[in-house]
Amino acid sequence: MKLIDSSKILKCFSKYLTEVKLPKEKTSWNIAGILKGQNGFYKFDVREMHQLSSGEWAKTGDTGTKAEKMVFERKKDWLIIDIQELHNYLKITKQRIVHLDEIQNLDWNMVVKK
Repeated sequence: MKLIDSSKILKCFSKYLTEVKLPKEKTSWNIAGILKGQNGFYKFDVREMHQLSSGEWAKTGDTGTKAEKMVFERKKDWLIIDIQELHNYLKITKQRIVHLDEIQNLDWNMVVKK
């Protein structure tokens, strides 16, 4: 299983935030702040993704997370998923595994260009 360095992702993503706060202890979110040009203060899950033996990249989640948004780095942008909306989608569809192309068009999602 191949890992992406989460500290690199965290540093890169932090450039798109103001009012940056980092957790003081280990928690389910990695960084908090306001997306530039926006006004909401959110806790973001910017954890690393793992490459599966199939070659697909995966990120796990937990319904008990304190994060409000889940961040995925793509080549040209950041895809930001609302976690509550994702949890609602999982309840409705009764799925445990979803692909980004299935959920990238949920109502709250945001795309932030690099």
